[in-house]
Amino acid sequence: MTFEEFVLGAREKGASDIHLTVGAPTVIRVNGLLEPYGDLDDLTVNRAILSLLTPEQQRVLSDGHDIDFSFELSNGARQRVNVFRQNGKLACSIRLLNTYIPSFEELKLPPIIKKLAEKKRGLILVTGPTGSGKSTTLSAMLDHINHTKAVHIISIEDPIEYRYEPALATIHQRELGRDTQDIVSALRSALREDPDIILVGELRDFETIRLAILAAETGHLVLGTLHTSSAALTIDRIVDACPESVQEQIRASFANQVAGIISQNLVPKADGSGRLAALEIMIGTDAVRNLIKTGKLAQLESTIQAGSREGMCTMNDALARYYRRDLITYETAMDYCTDREEMEKALNAAKGF
Repeated sequence: MTFEEFVLGAREKGASDIHLTVGAPTVIRVNGLLEPYGDLDDLTVNRAILSLLTPEQQRVLSDGHDIDFSFELSNGARQRVNVFRQNGKLACSIRLLNTYIPSFEELKLPPIIKKLAEKKRGLILVTGPTGSGKSTTLSAMLDHINHTKAVHIISIEDPIEYRYEPALATIHQRELGRDTQDIVSALRSALREDPDIILVGELRDFETIRLAILAAETGHLVLGTLHTSSAALTIDRIVDACPESVQEQIRASFANQVAGIISQNLVPKADGSGRLAALEIMIGTDAVRNLIKTGKLAQLESTIQAGSREGMCTMNDALARYYRRDLITYETAMDYCTDREEMEKALNAAKGF
């Protein structure tokens, strides 16, 4: 079996990740859970990992550094790879990126996500833990724009996950390490490249946050991601990443520009057939903007809950809705909720207790 056949076999099983480790069993992640895959001896695993690296990358690895990169199979399927050492032995994690961009309907995303994608300006953030489907949601939004508007889209990604075939839009996708050295310089350049829409892979630091907000202020639609689990935590992360001397200015600017925050988790279905996206959705209404400006984030969840007419939804409400339809179990709802006491009341009420 070739390494390409090995990866294709994992894809056929519906895996999202492969973990190769010298001295340990090879495992894959399917529907969020790890399971054994293949029966590779240590020599084969070692050779497989080294075969992915260029001579230069092998030198960097031997100097004690980890390696991040991506590679394509002959059918165009893309993988994101991190190679590292543990206990003095080689290991790598391979994320199997999707080659097909699903639609809003296939992802069962609520209509408000399409409305957000159709905005002309502002800042939209999709947040959640690693593997929660952030990139897939963003790809559906960008692909909808691609097929409905003659606009210029620039994406800055690490690495490129989905490749877009230009339809009505003109799309330039830039990958860190290959097309540009860092997000900040690429984002500065993007502002001089006549964009309508800018996708920033992740808002990692103050300068990236500052430039993303500036881009929104100057009339662009900016989309980005953060590894946060709620709208309130996202706002805290944005502000805390900035120097104390400019935090209030950033808070006010962010409040003025935020169009929406989508915080999501992939939760297992009750029948074991896969996972569903549970979404908390915050829209940048006047009430929400005022709470952000005044730092009253403790009131944000109740404002989101009261904003269902605008398309807003708390994570607890999303989980309770799935539970009422018997799509997820009681235990799953409790595992992913943001307030266990309120969640328990909602779930018991849903079943008439």
